[in-house]
Amino acid sequence: MPALLDGAASYLRCVMDFTIPKEITELLARLDDFIEREIVPLQKQDDNERFFDHRREWARTDFENGGLPRKEWEALLGEMRRRADKAGFLRLALPEEYGGKNIGNLAMAIIREHLAAKGLGLHNDLQNESSVVGNFPQVLMFRDFGTEHQKSTYLKDMLAGKARIAFGLTEPRHGSDATWMETRAVKDGNGWRINGEKMWNTGVHVATHDMVFARTSGADGDAKGITCFLVPMNAEGVKVEEYLWTFNMPTDHAHVSFSKVWVPDDAVFGPVDNGLVLARHFVHENRIRQAASGVGAAQYCINESIDYANARKPFGKPLSRNQAIQWPLVELQTEAEMVRWLIYRTAWEMDRMTGPEIQLYLSDKVSMCNYRGNRLVCEAADWAMQVHGGWGYSRHKPFEHIYRHHRRYRITEGSEEIQMRNVAGHMFGFIGKNRPH
Repeated sequence: MPALLDGAASYLRCVMDFTIPKEITELLARLDDFIEREIVPLQKQDDNERFFDHRREWARTDFENGGLPRKEWEALLGEMRRRADKAGFLRLALPEEYGGKNIGNLAMAIIREHLAAKGLGLHNDLQNESSVVGNFPQVLMFRDFGTEHQKSTYLKDMLAGKARIAFGLTEPRHGSDATWMETRAVKDGNGWRINGEKMWNTGVHVATHDMVFARTSGADGDAKGITCFLVPMNAEGVKVEEYLWTFNMPTDHAHVSFSKVWVPDDAVFGPVDNGLVLARHFVHENRIRQAASGVGAAQYCINESIDYANARKPFGKPLSRNQAIQWPLVELQTEAEMVRWLIYRTAWEMDRMTGPEIQLYLSDKVSMCNYRGNRLVCEAADWAMQVHGGWGYSRHKPFEHIYRHHRRYRITEGSEEIQMRNVAGHMFGFIGKNRPH
């Protein structure tokens, strides 16, 4: 029996090693060094701090130009990305053929959490989702679905920041129910004629093309019959109706209309009538990384609240002596620990599966990570405001900005309800591995 137990213990140590791999901890150290050497000084020069302190929303937003980002703000983000790319960090998640290291989901989750836990800064900005370690789902879409002509036309310019492609899926009357979209494309000679509208079409103010999803066959509600098109933003019939002001400004979310827009056959991106596969292709990677950022930002809020509660002395004693302050922070820290390790385990498992396997065996876990991570950071930011009192409510602390940014993810990228429905589908056997055959 002792020998058996020793063998079992040895096996468990082998397969249940929860230490973060050495190569990831070394990468984090190199990232921190690069940020301190290159990014922090850039943030401090030329009053660039105005984009991050209490002036941030006003400094970033051109209120007289539809609420769009100011050019100075976007130029600063561009310089940050240029330096990160030169240092070899920006493309870490990309395959080697695109200048990356293909570091995987676990590494990206840990990095995203680490950067967000540092708080607001040029190294990892919330508003524009701009980071020294980039996320490039569209590049991988072109790799996996683009024709050779499309790859040669777009990929190099996309990586260089010269070509930008927006993503048009949501519509004024359809979001989560994308299979009910009203945008239509019909065959017209050696091309297609597109009519419809897209909503929350992010980034079109600087985009060269828009990735537009339209129904090309089938009935409303059918997953099959939707096709993706690469539509030039300067094509006749494309019109930005308005930029939609949001809880967190500036905005780059547009309402775009397409009136009799003609595109050639080579504008078809991916398979005809099966375009939704593009929209779903990297959804799990994006959701797990988003969840990790949420945990990192939540941890920042918790840490700042602890420091403040220890330093603040109302009625002659530290605020932290009050259990009314302790208990909520205990609950938040406990939740952060649980969600963090679920994210790590799920990301680790994703790195060992193909895309179809992830959809079958891990989709529910990714959804759990996503909606709990998004909810956690909102709760942590809200409580940080409460602990800090008047200062917490002010723009002199970053908590209101963190809350306003992350609150959107309980709606976008698959709403909280959609994530929970996905979990329920796996639990009750409607989808996934438990589905009866």
